[in-house]
Amino acid sequence: MGAGKSAIGRALARRLKYEFHDTDAEVQRRTGVDIAYIFERENEAGFRARERQVVAELVMRPGIVLATGGGLILDPDNRVDLAANGTVIYLQASVAQQLSRTRNRTHRPLLDTPDPERRLAELLAIREPLYREIAHHVVNTDGRRVHDVVRTIMSLNDA
Repeated sequence: MGAGKSAIGRALARRLKYEFHDTDAEVQRRTGVDIAYIFERENEAGFRARERQVVAELVMRPGIVLATGGGLILDPDNRVDLAANGTVIYLQASVAQQLSRTRNRTHRPLLDTPDPERRLAELLAIREPLYREIAHHVVNTDGRRVHDVVRTIMSLNDA
């Protein structure tokens, strides 16, 4: 959360001349409501089930860049699908950077807490090992501009 997945994914897709897809945006498009509403009505489990369906479909499409929601990695089937059907790049961001990037956003149901920094640290502790488990590459995004991160990702293909 707050690592820059959507902005970097969009820019990378443009550079590669690929389609860009964002799992959160796709769930919203299909349901016609925002994620916070899905969390409110169906809890996190309902959202994750919808997210799982989107991932299973999108990973089968060739020539795309897929930005995933931060918690998508929790589902073992998502991890298998992502690792088996493309190059996975873990965009790493510190808790401080995540907090800075998400501070003024109201559409983050998991951060609707009195201590969002603590919550981000808890989420990162759970999720980071899972990201690393399937990542082909790890790219730190702290304090970096989108085009710099895209340039780094593009150079990974040259190596």
